[in-house]
Amino acid sequence: MRFESPDQLQHLFWILLLLVLSLFLQKRQSRKLQSVISPKLIPFLTSSVSPSKRKWKLALQFFTLVLMMLAWARPQGGASKQEVKSEGIELVFAVDVSESMLAEDVRPNRLEQAKAEVSRLMDLMPGNKMGLIAFAGSAQVLSPLTSDPGALKLYVDSLSPLSVSSQGTHVADALQAAVESFKRGGAEKDESTQVTRVILILSDGEDHEQGALDQAEKLVKEENIRIFTIAYGTEKGAPIPERDAMGFLRGYKKDESGQTVLSTVKGDFLRKLAEMGKGSFYFSAFAGPHLNQIKEDVDQLEKTLFDSEMATQYEERFQIFLFAAFVLGLIEILLTERRSQLKLWKGRFEVPPA
Repeated sequence: MRFESPDQLQHLFWILLLLVLSLFLQKRQSRKLQSVISPKLIPFLTSSVSPSKRKWKLALQFFTLVLMMLAWARPQGGASKQEVKSEGIELVFAVDVSESMLAEDVRPNRLEQAKAEVSRLMDLMPGNKMGLIAFAGSAQVLSPLTSDPGALKLYVDSLSPLSVSSQGTHVADALQAAVESFKRGGAEKDESTQVTRVILILSDGEDHEQGALDQAEKLVKEENIRIFTIAYGTEKGAPIPERDAMGFLRGYKKDESGQTVLSTVKGDFLRKLAEMGKGSFYFSAFAGPHLNQIKEDVDQLEKTLFDSEMATQYEERFQIFLFAAFVLGLIEILLTERRSQLKLWKGRFEVPPA
């Protein structure tokens, strides 16, 4: 027998303290009653109360609480060994952090929506090894492949245009950084193991560097890496806001001729990139129906066995204690403090009721 949550047992002290306090209050009440009422009258005034039943009710209350606390600590038994396998794919999120992703044609802006959806996808696809890359004019690996989504989300929250050293949108650099991330932290390939690897590009598609499409096709043929893409923004587009250190709007980005730059989504480029990468293209939509579709498409890919270990499994026994507490509590409710047979006092004689 063991307890999964032994910390809960410390509350038994408070139950014991409550029992001591109850006994103290009962004794105090008895003394107070004797101080205001004649000792000769007390037996007749309390003749309907059974002291033994009152003690039994208190004991039942105490043991009911004790059993409930033991059940809360989750007693377990019947240890057995079971092999636990960790299967999934290797997935790298490549998030565009260029200034065009700050456009507010989607709320609050394209980049914030992409960050929220990356976090949501991590929750939808547990068990996979995931990494994170930020890219714009250059690419930066923020997190290597890991099975800990909680640690990865810390890097997702920090994504901003300052995550990279230069601006622009060079998707080819992001693809190359993803390949290096797979080689450094991914599972080793051999003749008996085929690792499924996916790059998910989250961008508005404003690619200013040639060669990304050719590189995507090359990755599929030589590395068997699949490429999926998500587009952020609208065809109508929006200007790129410029804000001060306090977050207040100072104006909008302008080109060399002084005209306001209007950033629009380039879905055609991202669609072609996904086609070359033997993946799928998605357009980010309100309420995120595309996220479930991504999960379904990824789940259809062949899984890789990352790790296998023997884990000790225990059978839960809290139900026994909880049932016993229920039975004792029910008995306590049905048990009264009254005597089963009352005697009435009539003058000098005590006679049973008629």
